[in-house]
Amino acid sequence: MEQTILKFENISFSYHNLSGETQALNQVSFEVKKGEFLAIVGPSGCGKSTILSLLAGLLTPESGNITFYTDEPGAPAPGIGYMLQHDHLFEWRDIYRNVTLGLEIQKKLTPENKSKVEKMLEDYGLSSFAHKKPSELSGGMKQRAALIRTLALEPEILLLDEPFSALDYLTRLLVSADICRIIRASKKTAILITHDLSEAISLADRILVLSSRPATIRKEIPIHLSLPDNSLLAARNAPEFKDYFNQLWEELSDEK
Repeated sequence: MEQTILKFENISFSYHNLSGETQALNQVSFEVKKGEFLAIVGPSGCGKSTILSLLAGLLTPESGNITFYTDEPGAPAPGIGYMLQHDHLFEWRDIYRNVTLGLEIQKKLTPENKSKVEKMLEDYGLSSFAHKKPSELSGGMKQRAALIRTLALEPEILLLDEPFSALDYLTRLLVSADICRIIRASKKTAILITHDLSEAISLADRILVLSSRPATIRKEIPIHLSLPDNSLLAARNAPEFKDYFNQLWEELSDEK
C-alpha cells in the first residue's frame, strides 16, 4: 500500500479583521500519498491558497488536525518547500547566490550542497547563467531558478501556488511540463494550486475540486490518462482528457 505522507483532517479556518470574520475553510479533509502529485482547483477566493499556508505552518487551523508522516517513527516531519506565483528572485544577487539563499540562511552551504546546486543548474539549463542577474533571464528560466532554490533544501513536499500564472501561455506550457518532469524525477510529493483546468489534468495524479467559500471538498477526481509518452502534449491529446475537462467544468459551473 502507498504510504500516506500527510493528513488534512476536518480543518476549519477563518480570517478576522475589524470588519468581522470571513470563514475560508469548513471541515476540509484529504490525504496525500508519498510521491503523489495533487492538484486543487476551485472558484476564485475559495481558500485554495489558505490550504497551502496551513500546510506550510504559516497559519494555524481553528479546528482539526494536520498530521505529517515519515518513513521512521520519531523522525522529523517531512521538509516543505513553498513555490509562489512569482519567482521572488533578488536582483542584487546573481542566480547562483539566489538559488543558494536558503542554504545560506540555514547555514547549510556545504561543499556537498554547493555541488548539488551546481548539478541542478547544469541539468536544468542554467549553468551558463549562474552569474547573471535575474533581469537577464526569461520568465521560464527564472521559474526554474526558483525551483532550484526550493529543491536545494531537499524538501519532501512541494507546495506550488500557481507558480506558472505570471508566464505567457506558450512559456507556461513549456515550463509547467519541465517543472513537472523535474518534480517527478526527484520523486517529490507535490500539491499544486491552479485555475487552469487543462494544467491540473495534464500534471496531476488526482484533483480536488473545492466549493465556494467557505470551502469544502466538492469532488475528488483520480486522473488516469492513456499516454504514448510522458509529455504534456501527449497528456492533452489523451482520449480521456476531454472527459476530465468537461467533468471539472461542470463541477465548477454548477458551483457558480
